[in-house]
Amino acid sequence: MSFDLSVWALMDGATPEDVRAAVQRCRQGEHAKRQPDHRLVAFYRAITASYPDRPAAQGTPWEVAPLHAAADHIEMNLNPACEDQVLLDIERLAGEHRLMLFDAQDGSVYPPPARVPH
Repeated sequence: MSFDLSVWALMDGATPEDVRAAVQRCRQGEHAKRQPDHRLVAFYRAITASYPDRPAAQGTPWEVAPLHAAADHIEMNLNPACEDQVLLDIERLAGEHRLMLFDAQDGSVYPPPARVPH
């Protein structure tokens, strides 16, 4: 069984409840009719540069490839035996691109870390 995560590009100030509502709409077949959010495009390019999904080569962390990409989210079905570094990279890239991370196993939502001015 795969370990499922998704990243969501919602409006600034979105709450975990907003993410869960978007997940529910997606599961019911309701999808945004717009161009993909630029944050998702950048995330997809970054994560697949390290872990290609087209074609999915042996040894990649993806249980399902290619990744499911929509206008407002990307779903990643990971092999449960994937290395912890993959999860750390997903979390880091989600934060860098201001995406909310949804853990389908328990419904947890992780907002991007607050940006600290330098």
